Amino acid sequence: MGEPNRSRLLDYAQGPSSAPPELRRSSLLDYAEAGPTVRAATDGRPGPRPGVPAYETPVVVPAHPRSIEIAGEDGRPVRMPFVVYELFEHPAGRTAAFAFTTVEKLVEAFGEAQPWVLTSIGPLAEALGERGATVVLDPRVAPGRPNWRPADLAAYAREVR
Repeated sequence: MGEPNRSRLLDYAQGPSSAPPELRRSSLLDYAEAGPTVRAATDGRPGPRPGVPAYETPVVVPAHPRSIEIAGEDGRPVRMPFVVYELFEHPAGRTAAFAFTTVEKLVEAFGEAQPWVLTSIGPLAEALGERGATVVLDPRVAPGRPNWRPADLAAYAREVR
């Protein structure tokens, strides 16, 4: 399959390394492949409409990590990490998350320095729908200044250390 994709944010946070870390395959994939395939006809859920991706379809979404300081169980401060999805203005007047079917399409739209996460389109669309937003799959983004530049990533990495 080739080299695994990973966010370039780590390059700026950790600095360049001589050898890339060895990446393990997720155990989740083993469980998913070992289990029986569930079809809409057997579980009572309708299948996707024509032209609508299946619920579990993986998509690459512009996002970056954040954290806040909270009080732990012992009262001492601890950092709680979370992911912030980057939202954009949709021409129809709604807020939207842009989701891409490949990392290459995201890089073409936003540039190489854009941090991202891989997620399933179904849960993303549900969460955004509850907040009045939508997901746009493989949007055409007007050429121009990238959303994130290498200098932005370097500054962000210093900020979160």
